[in-house]
Amino acid sequence: MKLIEIANAGTLESSDIQIIIEPNENGGIVIELESVVKAQFGEQVEDVITNTLKELGVTDAKIFANDKGAIDPVIKSRVQTAVYRSAKTNDYKWM
Repeated sequence: MKLIEIANAGTLESSDIQIIIEPNENGGIVIELESVVKAQFGEQVEDVITNTLKELGVTDAKIFANDKGAIDPVIKSRVQTAVYRSAKTNDYKWM
């Protein structure tokens, strides 16, 4: 899926994650993660983000994620929503 514009999903509330995504003109996936639980779960959060992008066919994206202790399904749904908004599509394929 090709990203077109900057988009976001999520909040900064406890147990949520805010995802801001934009096209990466240089190619590849770049993730910048801020998290209140980064020491314990930072790698897991990045893995969920990366795997969700792969499932959606996104190969070029810059992601800024501000995690407030979100569980995996919340992370996945926020990434999916941000991707669909950025791609300006409503052809949803929720996984």
